[in-house]
Amino acid sequence: MALFAYRGRNGSGDLVEGTQEGADAGEAAALLMAGGVTPVSIDAVSGGAAGGGRPFGEAFADFFRPKVTDEELMLFCRQLYALLKSGVPIMQGLAGLQQSATSPTFGAVIQRVRASLDAGHEFSAALAREAPVFSEFFVNMARVGETSGKLEEVLLRMYEHIEFSLFMRNQVKSATRYPIFVIGAMVIAIVVINLLVIPAFANVFKSFNAPLPLMTQILIGFSDFMVAYWWLMGGAAVAAGFMWHSWLSTPAGRLVWDEYKLKIPIAGKIISKATLARFARSFALASRSGVPIIQGLSLVARTVENAFIAERVDKMRVGVERGESVLRTAIAAKIFTPMVLQMVQVGEESGQLDAMMEDVAQMYQREVEYELKTLSAQIEPILIVFLGALVLVLALGIFLPMWDLGKVMIKR
Repeated sequence: MALFAYRGRNGSGDLVEGTQEGADAGEAAALLMAGGVTPVSIDAVSGGAAGGGRPFGEAFADFFRPKVTDEELMLFCRQLYALLKSGVPIMQGLAGLQQSATSPTFGAVIQRVRASLDAGHEFSAALAREAPVFSEFFVNMARVGETSGKLEEVLLRMYEHIEFSLFMRNQVKSATRYPIFVIGAMVIAIVVINLLVIPAFANVFKSFNAPLPLMTQILIGFSDFMVAYWWLMGGAAVAAGFMWHSWLSTPAGRLVWDEYKLKIPIAGKIISKATLARFARSFALASRSGVPIIQGLSLVARTVENAFIAERVDKMRVGVERGESVLRTAIAAKIFTPMVLQMVQVGEESGQLDAMMEDVAQMYQREVEYELKTLSAQIEPILIVFLGALVLVLALGIFLPMWDLGKVMIKR
C-alpha cells in the first residue's frame, strides 16, 4: 500500500485535504469517492509506501517488455463495447479479448484485470492497478461509466478519444519530420565536407604556395580542427545530448521546452493547435460523461502532453475552484483565440459547453490539416535560403581561390 495526499470536494462542495492509502492513485480515488469526496488532485507522498514498491525483478523485466500501444487500447475499447452492447457479461468478454490479443503483453494485462475482478474489485479499480497502460483519464471515465450504468457508451467514447489523440499526435510528428530530416541532412553534409572534401582542396592550395582569401583560411582552419579533434566534438555532442535529455526530464526543463515548442516558426502553431485540439476533445468527453468541471480540468491537464498547456489548464481549474466562470479562466490562460473564447462563452451560457468544446476540437483539427497541407510551401523558402548560404560559403571559400589560381597558371 502507498500513501497519497489529496485535495477534493465533499458533498457540500467544501474543499477538503488529507491523505489516503491505496495500492495506487486510482484505488485511492475510488476509496475517496466511496466516502463522498470527489478528488481534485492526488499525489503520492514520498516515502509513504506501506508495503514497499514492486519487486526489482518485475520492474527490470517491465523495462524490456514491449509497451501496450494506443492501437491496442483502441481495439480493446471497441471490442469490449461491442461485447457489452450485445449483452455479453464483462468477465466472459474479457476472457475472449485475452485469447484474441495479438500482443502477449496486453494479453497479460487483460488477465490481471480479470483476476482483479474475480477478487471483487470494480472494473475501474482493476484498470487503475494496470497504470500506466490505462491512464488516469481512462480509469476515471470507466468509473463514471460504472456509476452511471453506461460503461459501454463510455468505452465507445474512449475509443473515439484515443483515435483522435493518436491522429493529432501523428499530425504533430508529420509537422516536425520534414524540417528535422532536412536539417539533419544539412548537418551530415557539412560534416562530410569538412572531413573529406575540404582537406583534399587544402592540399591542392598548399602546393601552389599562394596567399589564400580569408574565407578559405577560415574553412580550412575549421576543417583541420574537425579532423584533429573529431573525437572531442563527438564526445561533446553525446554529452550535450545526455544533458539535454536530463534537463528535459526535470519539471522545470520540460515546462520551458514545451513553451518554446509552441513558439517555433511555422511548426509551433501546428503543435499548439494540435495540443489544444486534444484538450478540447478530452474536456468535451469528460463533461459529456458527467465528470464535474473541476475534476475534468484536473484530468485533462494530464492528457494534453504539453507541460506549459497543462500548467495553464491547471490554473483554469484553480480559478473555477474559486468560483470564476470557465470563460473568465480561459481568458486568463491566454492560450485560446478570440473565436474559441466566444464559443466557450456561448457553450457556458447555453449549458452546452461539451458540444462547443467538441466543435472547438474539430475546428483545430481542420486547421492542423490545412497547415500540414501548406507546410512544404512555407518551409521550402527558408530551406532554400539556408542551402543558398551554404553554397555561397563553399563557393567563396573553395571555388573562388581555385578560379584565381587557374588564372595565375594561365598567365604563366
